[in-house]
Amino acid sequence: QVQLIESGGGLVQAGASLRLSCAASGRTFGNYAVGWFRQTPGKEREFVGTIWWNGGTTYVAEAVKDRFAISRDNAKNMVYLEMNSLKPEDTAVYYCAAGGRIASRASVYDYWGQGTQVTVSP
Repeated sequence: QVQLIESGGGLVQAGASLRLSCAASGRTFGNYAVGWFRQTPGKEREFVGTIWWNGGTTYVAEAVKDRFAISRDNAKNMVYLEMNSLKPEDTAVYYCAAGGRIASRASVYDYWGQGTQVTVSP
């Protein structure tokens, strides 16, 4: 069992940076891939990126790969989403999720956090 809590969201202006954190509890967190997704009202959850359990493999969605990066610190049970040059279209609730393999499909992930709101003003 893995519990996930996101933090670091907020209201920023376009062009700013934010780092979202995903804190995990559970003895086997280090065995999981962790993905980041985002969702806006009325839309499906959108894949942002994912990182393998050892941090050696990451995959970031094409739409944001030039601005976003993912990292993890298993010793601290933390995964991070670094977001730079934020745009108003990045406004969404951001979720982290843990699963047995890296994938872009939300259904692959077994455990989800409650989400953190990111709002980017023009």
